[in-house]
Parts: sequence; structure tokens; C-alpha cells
Amino acid sequence: MSSPPLSPSSDPVCISEDLTPLPTLKSIGVAHVDFDGVLSQPLLLREDVRSGCGGQTWPAGMLLGKHMLRYHRDRLKSARILELGAGGGLVGLAVALECGLQNPLLMTDQNEMLELMQHNIKLNQLGAKAHAMVLNWGEPLPASVLEQKPDVILAGECVYFEPAFPLLMTTLKALLELNPAAIVYFCFKKRRRADMHFVKMAKKAFQVEEVLDEDRPVFQRQGLFLFTFASRTSQQKTSKGNGTTRLAMNGGSKIQSVSA
Repeated sequence: MSSPPLSPSSDPVCISEDLTPLPTLKSIGVAHVDFDGVLSQPLLLREDVRSGCGGQTWPAGMLLGKHMLRYHRDRLKSARILELGAGGGLVGLAVALECGLQNPLLMTDQNEMLELMQHNIKLNQLGAKAHAMVLNWGEPLPASVLEQKPDVILAGECVYFEPAFPLLMTTLKALLELNPAAIVYFCFKKRRRADMHFVKMAKKAFQVEEVLDEDRPVFQRQGLFLFTFASRTSQQKTSKGNGTTRLAMNGGSKIQSVSA
């Protein structure tokens, strides 16, 4: 018996006419963020929108950071992590601060955000655990990314600008081709109809799954959605029972193939 369909209010591909306004821009300052007590010590985050709207905290970043810390804290230790569209580095820095990473986390964004990312790394004394770098969507992946072959990709609030959708898709495809076993954790707040078109685009290119989270009923009412994207090629190999274990989030469990 198949599961009943999601109601229109909670179906992430149901395109609503109700549009959520963009957040009010904040003044320059340093925020203390603990993700509702999930962090053992607050993250210090300088917010400065003079470099762009990525210079402040956004709801999807708060959700993604809290989710990764709540469910993946231990498993992320050995992961090779890259953050796309990091802005000031909210998600990546929280992971670097809390998870005892064995590999430096790569925080990436456009050049305009580089100084702010570097400032926040220094502010939290995370120079050994997080590196800031420029990664322009749609362009060839930087050498350091090619060398790292990230297996966890964090993307919070990356669909706010529709003309950049094809560029973002190009970069996501390149990352999953570089490492077909990688998982993308993709979180955003729906603000306009076009935001859901990106999910439809992703479903044509990747294996897309909604992520289970104890707060899901709450954050979906707020127009927030959390997905994983994975390579279809890797999923096919896994289904044949090659024994590959993938780091993924479905209520805190791993997705693991079963060898025949």
C-alpha cells in the first residue's frame, strides 16, 4: 500500500501563490549563535551586508546548521566538507567549531564574501579547521576542491536568485561527478514560485530525497525545506549491493547498501 500524498501545504513541489518576503537587512555587528543550545559554546558571527545579502544569517542556514549538529556531529569528524554559498560562514563554522573535524572544511562563496568569511574564521579561532576560498558557480572547480574531493556538501539558502540557478546546477553536477559518493544537504526558504522550480530541476539530474527531522512539521509551516541530493550513478551502484556506506540524513541514520 502506497503512502498517502503530502497535503498541498507540506508538499515541497506544490507551488503556492503565497510568497514570503525577504528578511530585513541587519546592521553591522557580531551575533552570538548557539542553534537553540545545540552548540556547546556560542559561535561568533560578524554580520555585514555591505558585501552582499549573504553577509547576514538566513533562516535556512540556521535550520541546516542545527540539523547537521543534531544528527551528524560524530559522523562529520572524518568527512571532507565543502560549503557552497557560505556567506559569513554560519553553517560551516558551526560544524568546524563543534565536530572535531579531521579535515579542514572548505567555505566557499564569491570574492565579495571572502573577507567576511576569513574574519569569522579568525573570530572563532578556527584557522586550522576551516579555510575560506572563492568558488564561482558555473566555473571550473578550484584545484583545492579537486584535490579534496568533498563527500559532504552543505548548501543553505542558495536559491534566492533565479538567474543563478543554471550556474548552481552546473557546480552541483561537477561536485557529484568529482565524487559520486558525495551527498549534498540542500536547505532553503521558499520565497517565490521559482524557488521550487530549482527542486524540479534537481530531481531531473539527481536522486532527491526530503530529509527527516523532528522539527520538520514546524519548519515546513515556515516555508523551509531540507533535501539531500545524490548522484544517480552512485545510487544505482549502491542498490546492486557493492557494500558502499553513504553519509546521509534520514532521522539520523546512515543509508547503507546490503551486500548480496
